[in-house]
Amino acid sequence: MAAVLNAVKTRTNASILIVEDDPQQLRLYSKALRGSRLTCVGTGTAALQAVSEQVPDLIILDHALADGERGANFIPRLKTLAAHVPIIIISGTLGLAEQVQALQGPLSAHYTLAKPIRLEEFEATVDRALTECGMGEAVKMLRSLERAEKIEGNEPERRFTERLERQHEIMNRLRAANARPNVSALAREFNVARKTIQRDLHDLVQRGQIDPAIYPEWEE
Repeated sequence: MAAVLNAVKTRTNASILIVEDDPQQLRLYSKALRGSRLTCVGTGTAALQAVSEQVPDLIILDHALADGERGANFIPRLKTLAAHVPIIIISGTLGLAEQVQALQGPLSAHYTLAKPIRLEEFEATVDRALTECGMGEAVKMLRSLERAEKIEGNEPERRFTERLERQHEIMNRLRAANARPNVSALAREFNVARKTIQRDLHDLVQRGQIDPAIYPEWEE
């Protein structure tokens, strides 16, 4: 039971774009992702518009969409708009070769799931995408580049990575706890000034990665 509760907490306040035109599937996803901030659209064209307006933490993309659109065809354009955002493509019609193609190259999905989906697998995949991909994956890549380029700790590139890494950790904690942040405690733990944590929280709200209600002071 604890594992199930932890999985649900991981998704709290995450921003997820669902691209699906089947009302029954939408009800299933909405129930499984209760606690997340969901945006639902029925076509790939609408998904492109949604991502251009607000970048989500995760995109759940069905393959067979309204107006005859095919979700897999939109993956490169979605990744061009938001390269760091993980995509889970779900389909009952994609063949093995098409699934492999959807997962290949820099402009590709992270995961494919077959319909009918198994709820436990779906929830586990969503949690893995939110915690290990996206911002977390970007931080790992930046750390790897720092080592390759031998970037020193006082250089701007290193400070930028440290800020993203700290913000990613803060974001995951707030989502898991679903509680207001203790700015002073976070400042002590990360050995930074309170203003630095406040700026981190402001950035997370501005990017839509945490709900403004968690940190109402962000506009001050």
